[in-house]
Amino acid sequence: MFHMYILFCMCWWSLIGVFGETVSLMEGDSVTLNTDNIKIYEDDEILWNFGAEKFILAKINREAGVFSIFDDVPDGRFRDRLKLDKQTGSLTITNITTQHTGDYQLQISGVKLSSKTFSVSVYARLPVPNITRDCSSSSSSSSGSSYCSLVCSVVNVGHVTLSWNKGNSLLSSISVSDLSISLSLPLEVEYQDKNSYSCVINNPISNQTTHLNITELCHTCADQGLPLSYLVVISVPVAVSLLIVAAVVIFWIYKKYRKTDQEVQTRDDEITYTEAVFYKRNAHKSNKNKDEHVDYTCCLEK
Repeated sequence: MFHMYILFCMCWWSLIGVFGETVSLMEGDSVTLNTDNIKIYEDDEILWNFGAEKFILAKINREAGVFSIFDDVPDGRFRDRLKLDKQTGSLTITNITTQHTGDYQLQISGVKLSSKTFSVSVYARLPVPNITRDCSSSSSSSSGSSYCSLVCSVVNVGHVTLSWNKGNSLLSSISVSDLSISLSLPLEVEYQDKNSYSCVINNPISNQTTHLNITELCHTCADQGLPLSYLVVISVPVAVSLLIVAAVVIFWIYKKYRKTDQEVQTRDDEITYTEAVFYKRNAHKSNKNKDEHVDYTCCLEK
């Protein structure tokens, strides 16, 4: 039994440094996976592996003079991104992307066997939330005359939470774990609301915030999204006024032309026709008096 205990202790002491470290960073950053807490001997062999398949990214064997980087595995995602410190054995990944998320394992073999795992999480840079008005919802709702509907949206995001805040209080939120997805979150506020509202998108290491300007968005929405009842109230008087004006114009035109026709008829009635009647006087006189002949005309009115 004592010999078994000694053997167990020797195996435990020979297996040193089986522990892990979590690293979170943004796309485009660089990260160095250090070997600070592990003592490396001259004849030790250092291997850097990635993922469950344990693809070899780098190898160091000082005794054999081997300092190699394998940045073309598994699919070229590490090409021109790896740097190896020949003195410390630390591995640096530059211009990192979400494709580099995963577990990186450091293995040191020689006199002693040591290992360390780095769990790396890479997050895409967050877009600024966009707040827009939704006038169609405002006008169609029963409370459309006093409320304005808004939508906060983001596109092409993953592993984020989108939320509406009123001051420091959370109103609503939605989370997603997928990559490259679009999110939107509605909010309804009164036109005269004086509270402070903001839309926030965040992940475990960063956030972006857009503050709501009610005066700029909601009042404009109110002007462009009047309820149907308002439109009816405005349209009916306008239509009636137009009909009255049209009727007056038509009546005036009719009266004017009728007066003209009556004047023409009156002139026709006042025309006087005359008929000439000729009489001869002293017809029995001699021809010597012919020069004294006088004609009389009588006018008869019909």
